Amino acid sequence: MIEVYNKFRKDSSLKAADTEHHRKISYNISRYDLAVKAGKQQYANLELARTRAAYLKNKVIGDLEKFLVEFEVNFEKNGGKIIWAQDAGDAIREILEIVKKYDAAYVVKSKSMVTEEIGLNEHLVEAGVEAIETDLGEFIVQQAGEQPYHIVTPAMHKSKEDVAALFNEKFGLPPGSTPEQVTAFVRSRLREKFFHARVGITGANFLVADTGSVCLTENEGNGLMSTAFPDVHIVVAGIEKVIPSVKNLDLFWPLLATHGTGQKMTAYNSLISGPRQEGESDGPAEMIVILLDNSRSEVLSRKNQRRALGCIRCGACLNTCPVYKTIGGHAYGTTYSGPIGSVITPWMKGLNEYKHLSFASTLCGSCTEVCPVKINLHELLLYNRNDSVKQGSYTVFDAFSMFTWKKIMLNRKWMDTGSAKMKNMVFKKAFSGLWGPERELPEIAADNFKQLWEERREGKIRK
Repeated sequence: MIEVYNKFRKDSSLKAADTEHHRKISYNISRYDLAVKAGKQQYANLELARTRAAYLKNKVIGDLEKFLVEFEVNFEKNGGKIIWAQDAGDAIREILEIVKKYDAAYVVKSKSMVTEEIGLNEHLVEAGVEAIETDLGEFIVQQAGEQPYHIVTPAMHKSKEDVAALFNEKFGLPPGSTPEQVTAFVRSRLREKFFHARVGITGANFLVADTGSVCLTENEGNGLMSTAFPDVHIVVAGIEKVIPSVKNLDLFWPLLATHGTGQKMTAYNSLISGPRQEGESDGPAEMIVILLDNSRSEVLSRKNQRRALGCIRCGACLNTCPVYKTIGGHAYGTTYSGPIGSVITPWMKGLNEYKHLSFASTLCGSCTEVCPVKINLHELLLYNRNDSVKQGSYTVFDAFSMFTWKKIMLNRKWMDTGSAKMKNMVFKKAFSGLWGPERELPEIAADNFKQLWEERREGKIRK
């Protein structure tokens, strides 16, 4: 618990003081903000669309077992296979068995946060199998030996100059290569891999219950090629990804695109309902969907926080969060960062170790305001905080400081005792370490509000 918390404090303090980091993030997020603002203009009534989407996701969460079974039955009717994975270990074992069965030297992977969650790439490498990320952003951070920085934009923290320097170091591209040159290089490098891959692995943006279909949303076409060329297509999806009907996609696809990147629709939207059928020449011979729990049931068991399972992973809450924009995605130390990560991670990875993420928030409510499925994220963070206290996940210092603060704030005489100079000295001694070396502690004024108000009532004019 202490080790995870201390690392978070150290990493977040470093990033908060990194002006170059702020410059890159501010620039990249500002581009998204402008695009999203323009994209929302396609809606005659955005609030109605959000309300409908929230209703459908809450309906699924309330009856998740029913919709998952419906998806399973329909997908298997289409010739696919379902594997239920209780945790990351189950999913990894099943994937490695499939890779071994097909004697694959490498796998091509579409962008997938859930495979990041289970650490799939590391386990594939340990088994002697090369894991090739085919999304450009994922490919960049993979070459840098880093984790994705953002749910939608893995390499958001890197400028074009950073990427050019990385590709010069890794592949010998000319220094100062343009984004077009880098993209062309990656495209030519991956095309051969697609042609000869035996195993393709993707995530899923949605699982459609009534047709047994997997929905993939992407802008590069790499996801489509990861499913069309290989002999087997493995889908790894969280159990919360299911939606009731294919008819709901006209609602969810535009909402995801608009709030994620500002597009009216993402460039490639694929519905994959099973393996290659008789008489078809394209597609995999075998398609397997791994439905992953991995402590999602723990989130589901929470009366209030279960609403967070309605998240469609658009990244809007990250882009608007002042904490995320200050400390960046890596400082969280988790797969899912920002407000949504701060809500679900403590339940998925342990409240005792990760409860600090729920306190790393200004509670400004901006995340709730921008959420396309109307998840009340800032309120759920408060529920997390409350649960951590109820379960005793706090230190002696936390208990003592809150007890002392409460006693002082409820006693007017204690509040007025001592001069401002003495209070500032005590304040500095007690909190300078927690406040951090990069910020100046605020100073207590010579006269408090009560004193200023009494002077005003008495008609005194201060010179």
